[in-house]
Amino acid sequence: MRAGWAAVVAVAATAGLVGCSQQSASPHEHDGAVTVVASTDVWGSVADAVVGDHASVTSIVNGTVADPHSFQATPADAAAITDASLVVYNGGHYDQWVQDVLANHPDVAAVDAYSLRPDPQGSANEHVFYDPATAKAVAAEIADRLAEADPDHADAYRANAATFGAGADEVLAIERAIAQAHPGAAVVATEPVAHYLLANAGITDNTPGGFTNAVEEDADPSPADLAMMLDLIEDREVSAVLFNPQTETGVTRQLREAATRAGVPVVTVTETLPEGTDYLSWQRQTAEQLAAQLDTAAKAGR
Repeated sequence: MRAGWAAVVAVAATAGLVGCSQQSASPHEHDGAVTVVASTDVWGSVADAVVGDHASVTSIVNGTVADPHSFQATPADAAAITDASLVVYNGGHYDQWVQDVLANHPDVAAVDAYSLRPDPQGSANEHVFYDPATAKAVAAEIADRLAEADPDHADAYRANAATFGAGADEVLAIERAIAQAHPGAAVVATEPVAHYLLANAGITDNTPGGFTNAVEEDADPSPADLAMMLDLIEDREVSAVLFNPQTETGVTRQLREAATRAGVPVVTVTETLPEGTDYLSWQRQTAEQLAAQLDTAAKAGR
């Protein structure tokens, strides 16, 4: 995904930053401490919930300013990945820079969230962090892997994962309640980041396929697809617009402004944690924001 990433990996290797590449396939311990490295603060937050005070967690991509799709990793990032007891990443080519490092270091223990989605034969959308069920599965997998590295705290890891899983179930219940309250609701999205939220909430995404494909390929949508999006918004044929500020462009600003003029609610969806949130509070707030905006649209007759 990133030009020059192969060179970064090569620099890391020649600089001696590949740390534990000769150790066994089990999770590594460094000076008696278990270390977890996550590709983004989203998966770092899930790991934090599991480890408690028994391990350290470092997230490479933090905050809503950065776009994980276009992140430029450094040799130090490669070193952190190869030297970790456990790496937690999204997978599905979302954070390919992690997968590229791990491909050269198969001894590093890792959790691939994309591979743990409940329906692997279903949607191929890579934004699995918007699916609480996947996050629950990731937490359980982290606990199992850390129990191998640190058996003295195995029970604590698994208990923490169970608590996190209960919280994820609560978020999923909020999402499913939206389907009951707003059957037949439809939206459009500037990017398919919240695909799994919409699926869990039973909401139809009416974004033209050509528009979505162009966004995913980092290309400008065709005039016809843009016009179709604007028509759906300006004619109030959708109940909300989902907007990702981390990938804002002139086109997406135009859509947001059209929604504001038409009185169509805009729901903000991000790819990393807003300040002051953890995974569960972020997903709960996003689901509640979507529910509230759909309530507003319903009262307005849309």
